Amino acid sequence: PVIRNLGRAASQLLQSSGCGCGVSLVPVRAIGVSPRQVASDASFHSVTFSESDHPRVLITGGLGQLGVGLAKLLRKRFGKNNVILSDIRKPADNVFYSGPFIFADILDYKNLREIVVNNRITWLFHYSALLSAVGEANVPLARAVNITGLHNVLDIAAEHNLRLFVPSTIGAFGPTSPRDPTPDLCIQRPRTIYGVSKVHAELMGEYYHYHYGLDFRCLRYPGIISADSQPGGGTTDYAVQIFHDAIKTGKFKCYLRPDTRLPMMYIDDCLKATLEVMEAPAEALTMRTYNISAMSFTPEELAQEVQKYVPELQITYNVDQVRQAIADSWPMNFDDSNARRDWGWKHDYDLPELVTTMFSYLGSDSRIAQAN
Repeated sequence: PVIRNLGRAASQLLQSSGCGCGVSLVPVRAIGVSPRQVASDASFHSVTFSESDHPRVLITGGLGQLGVGLAKLLRKRFGKNNVILSDIRKPADNVFYSGPFIFADILDYKNLREIVVNNRITWLFHYSALLSAVGEANVPLARAVNITGLHNVLDIAAEHNLRLFVPSTIGAFGPTSPRDPTPDLCIQRPRTIYGVSKVHAELMGEYYHYHYGLDFRCLRYPGIISADSQPGGGTTDYAVQIFHDAIKTGKFKCYLRPDTRLPMMYIDDCLKATLEVMEAPAEALTMRTYNISAMSFTPEELAQEVQKYVPELQITYNVDQVRQAIADSWPMNFDDSNARRDWGWKHDYDLPELVTTMFSYLGSDSRIAQAN
């Protein structure tokens, strides 16, 4: 109102100028403000997104294990040009030409905000993060990416009325949490910077939901297994590495004890759950963060299933004390009954289906196929 009143006063003054010259006024544009700069009770939602239209999607950290697969799923559902993949790394040709890709650094608040505005983003999937073992090796970087980056995303999502998805994981629990099974609500005292950042994300998302009306949704992922990506430094990545090593060398060295039980999931189930929770009616959700689960196994049980395809596979155990300590603080089984009740979550892949599917993708041109 102040700007409008000043504009009117200036217009009247100039129009009454004695020279009689026609004066062209440049319209005054109100500068947008960030939630960081406004009172906590202010409303900074913009135009309401119509659910009858396709969402405009941005995926941060899109070149990680999940981003490319999620983009493929969402583009099939919402249209190729409605889903923008982003990262700070150079994408492979097949990724670059499969749909929109842009550079986006989540630590650059201004640039990220411009991307959301210029592309009329309505859904944001925030996958940028350093994983558990990598984060322990570089705590300052993990703190910056996993926490400061999250704050940027939360502020932008709240300001522009986005539906925001931020994944959490089994890493959000600690050694004092119940492990078998682990419920949605319980003690969470993780001992890694990765885990601390995930608990922080869960609580900040819930805070923004209740204080600012942000449509925040979060799933706690178990270990995710996929054939499309290489292991990325996570504690559960042994369950991906074993397939690559079985095919390439016939030898696998595991960094966890053979009896270390952890919840796991095939990537197709993970992506399906992510889309389902984002499409679930808001009134169906009784919480902001849900456990999801599919199976739970040990390295020894996985190896036995893999050896049905590669009987000569040689397995040794060289325990990495850092990763083993992390795994020993994580859940052995997830209780995901709330997700199954509230929005109908149901997994498709158990351990035998998982192993069969992985070899069908990775082993089609290998000595495994020849042996079979």
